[in-house]
Amino acid sequence: MPQLLLEIFSEEIPARMQAKAESDLASALTAALGDAGLLFGKVETLSGPRRLTVIIEDVAEKSEDVREERKGPKVGAPEKAVEGFMRGAGLTSIDQAEIQTDPKKGDFYVAVIEKPGRKAEDVLAEAVPAIIRGFHWPKSMRWGEGDLRWVRPLQRVTCLFGGEIVPFELEGLKSGDEVEGHRIHGRGPFKVKNAEDYVNKLERQGHVMLSRDERRAKIERDAIAVCADAGLELVDDKGLLEEVTGLSEWPVVLLGEMDPAFLDLPDEVIQLSMRVHQKYFAVRDPKTGRLAPNFVVAANLQAKDGGKKIAEGNSRVLSARLNDGRFFWDNDLATPLEEMGEKLKTIDFKKELGTIADKVERVAVLARELAPKVGADPVLAERAARLSKSDLVSEMVYEFPELQGVMGRYYALKQPVPEPEAVADAIRDHYKPQGPSDAVPSEPVSIAVALADKLDTLVGFWAIDEKPTGSKDPFALRRAALGVVRIVLENDVRLSLRTQIQVPMMWWMDERVDALNKQVSDAAKTAETAGFAPLDEIERLQARSKLAQERGGEDVMHFVRAESDLLSFFADRLKQYLRDQGKRYDLIDAVFALGEDDLVSISRRVDALQNFLESDDGANLIAGYKRAANILKAEEKKDGTTYQGLVKEDLLSEKAEKDLFAALKDGENAATEALSNEDFQSVMSVVSALRGPIDAFFDDVTVNADDVAVRQNRLYLLSQIRSVLDRVADFTKIES
Repeated sequence: MPQLLLEIFSEEIPARMQAKAESDLASALTAALGDAGLLFGKVETLSGPRRLTVIIEDVAEKSEDVREERKGPKVGAPEKAVEGFMRGAGLTSIDQAEIQTDPKKGDFYVAVIEKPGRKAEDVLAEAVPAIIRGFHWPKSMRWGEGDLRWVRPLQRVTCLFGGEIVPFELEGLKSGDEVEGHRIHGRGPFKVKNAEDYVNKLERQGHVMLSRDERRAKIERDAIAVCADAGLELVDDKGLLEEVTGLSEWPVVLLGEMDPAFLDLPDEVIQLSMRVHQKYFAVRDPKTGRLAPNFVVAANLQAKDGGKKIAEGNSRVLSARLNDGRFFWDNDLATPLEEMGEKLKTIDFKKELGTIADKVERVAVLARELAPKVGADPVLAERAARLSKSDLVSEMVYEFPELQGVMGRYYALKQPVPEPEAVADAIRDHYKPQGPSDAVPSEPVSIAVALADKLDTLVGFWAIDEKPTGSKDPFALRRAALGVVRIVLENDVRLSLRTQIQVPMMWWMDERVDALNKQVSDAAKTAETAGFAPLDEIERLQARSKLAQERGGEDVMHFVRAESDLLSFFADRLKQYLRDQGKRYDLIDAVFALGEDDLVSISRRVDALQNFLESDDGANLIAGYKRAANILKAEEKKDGTTYQGLVKEDLLSEKAEKDLFAALKDGENAATEALSNEDFQSVMSVVSALRGPIDAFFDDVTVNADDVAVRQNRLYLLSQIRSVLDRVADFTKIES
């Protein structure tokens, strides 16, 4: 069966867009073939700096003929119904319809619609231009006088089916069978007949490596090799490798040299200057572990001198960039961190939440309070928090925002009186984790400041009712909450999340009270100045302020709701975290329903519960619990009461109910002690021991006895099953 080859050739496509565009083009093309009823085989995609390519094997030459019978109204139906049927079926006369008979419903019209199959060439001639016109790029442009948009101006569209050109025209650009190679080493153009010819000519004559995977592998392999030959190590950077893969068609890896004098700059500054501005890889000296005065660059051509002049030119450009870095570094070191921090008073964090300096003050107070709970020195935690944002106004961070915190650590240690290392590390680490693969802070002072910073942000945005909606989260609040969850769990931090939310939430409530009092004062001053008193307005504000101060009324209820909602938000992030670790979502819900807010305790209880429920005892106990709960629910609804009282032992006559009563009594005592010690494995052992008595009770005892007192007593006994097990988790939320 024929093969399809499509190459869309343009000016340079941004590296970050290539991989997705390659996939999107293949998806759009295969969808068009599928919609047209054309079968096809293997799909291969290729992309590079100037081209997107899709090769599809074994494409059907023609789609199948389609015969469809469309049932219409009964013979003799109203004229309007018949006309509607004819329009829908594309008939010009009802005589074109067949009449079929149904033994029950009588005669009715049937339109037989036959659609002949279409040639693949015709489908492609329509589909490819439509795909190009409708293709989505993060950014696109128009050129010339046409309306066509593409990421960069299109230069060629090569489209072959079975070795023949699929003819179409796009804004004056005609499809063809020619392709273009490397600008210097083999521009062409080259005529191609099929995919094999396409790959051979471009890679051999055109000096173009078409496969992203092959280019990536070559760059990494050669970079490691040139470093090893010089006794050096390549600094791993997968993100940069992916970007460089999209910048060169014929990558040639070179090792360059830089002025060793720049090595007194922080490693991060050197690496970012190389990475962001020049797309160079940093190189490490394995003997010292520090950066070496070298770099690796992937050139896009094979130079006659082996790349010597290219490396020298790149070295000069890098020196200019690093000179800028040295200028920023020296200027920043001349200003103490505390002095830098003064400028934060002029920068809004968020209009409703004050300046960054206001945030720093809140974080400092909260970090000091959190410090004892995470084993940190309160004085050091507060000091680190007060300096944590100062480097935001430094020249280096202005140039490289990625270095926020990192530069603060360097500046803290380079001051005339260096800050303690724990303070400096906390300045660097308090932003962490900034993504799922980022490590969490592990030192106590860093933990205190990181938690305080994230909690302040979250509580503040909830206080002003500006929360993430749908996929929109412009202030990365989901990431902040997940960061709190990870810091707490991965450091085994024991604290009440509700309490830690309440503390800053009370601050914002007090702020609201102060604001209301100020409105009262301002209204009174306005009245005095104007010579009259708007009593209604003043009295209204005074009343509202009084309500707020008494912890009631509209304002306080807003904060109560915000606190509850934020806890639910944390619950969702915890579920996400635990699910990623293989925990069952229903067990997380079951434990959360108890109102527990110690994340470590919740996680341990979920672990123990999951292990228990994977056993036979666990599965059978769930069945027994749900049977008891269902009986209680039905009887409580019927009787209009809740069965939750003391069991009368003198009314227990059957052995099975006596045994269950004793087991529940012993189990409740044992579970209480184990829960207080957070010995969840022992709790599960206690719960497991209830399986036998519960099974025996349902096998041997009739709950709905004729004697009303006995019946009620047995329902009370069932309620004890619910009561004891509900102390472990809400078993109603657990799926069987």
